Amino acid sequence: MTALVNFTLDSPSSDIVEALRTDGAAIVSKVLGTDQLAALRAELDPWIAETPGGRDDFTGRRTARTGALVARSPRARDLVMHPKIIELANEFLGPFTNKIQLHLTQTIKIGPGQGKQPLHRDRLAWGGYIPRSIEPQFNTIWALTDFTPDNGATRVVPGSPGWDDDRRPDEHEKTQAVMSAGSVLLYSGSVIHSGGENRTQEDRIGANITYCLAWLRTEENQYLSCPPEIAKDLDPDLQELMGYTMGDYALGYYSDPAVVHQASDILPPELALGRKPRERADNTLITGGNFE
Repeated sequence: MTALVNFTLDSPSSDIVEALRTDGAAIVSKVLGTDQLAALRAELDPWIAETPGGRDDFTGRRTARTGALVARSPRARDLVMHPKIIELANEFLGPFTNKIQLHLTQTIKIGPGQGKQPLHRDRLAWGGYIPRSIEPQFNTIWALTDFTPDNGATRVVPGSPGWDDDRRPDEHEKTQAVMSAGSVLLYSGSVIHSGGENRTQEDRIGANITYCLAWLRTEENQYLSCPPEIAKDLDPDLQELMGYTMGDYALGYYSDPAVVHQASDILPPELALGRKPRERADNTLITGGNFE
């Protein structure tokens, strides 16, 4: 069994990204302290408690998945925007995009008696149409409880991003992301993985926060999970990561259905939040156009 490489926040980003390119996954240990975890759980637990189990064997009938974390939990926003994670996501996905975007925010509670989730690659969310040479995703699972071999620690097949689609892992090629609460599993959209079996009497809880190329449709519709009336009060960096900015020169504009604006009827998303697009250091607009 090949164990995942463990890093710390002080580890060079280049080393972590190299491990992700080679193995498809890695662990960064002890990112959140006890007080941070407690405060985060205080915000998330009431939502998790009200969330029903899945409706099929893939999502897990004893697994509860709670979304809209940006809108529901101010402290979850700190996880989304963690500087080290954002740096790693940009470096990992940078060869394939000018920008990254927030793909999914979701807690995953694997309850007692939940069996193993089928092994899969997350990139299949796009139906297998993205060329294998393009990596579409950078994913995280933050451990909000300890992840153990018995309570459903994520199963991972290191090295599988380069495998042919029809290759199936032998048992000795699988491992689990065993880590303490406050640590975070990083994994690509191409690595084979799944939720583990929970053979204990306690819940295994993690926060699945993922990022993807800005020119792809996201798994969680951020404009509905966090609509403009909520997003307008968020930090601009988070707004833009959620897609409230142009994905590229002509990706993501809108037209106000109620009125035609004098300057243009092709409007950048920032205007829906009550502000103009920000400028880069070279004084060019991030949207690539000049809008009023």
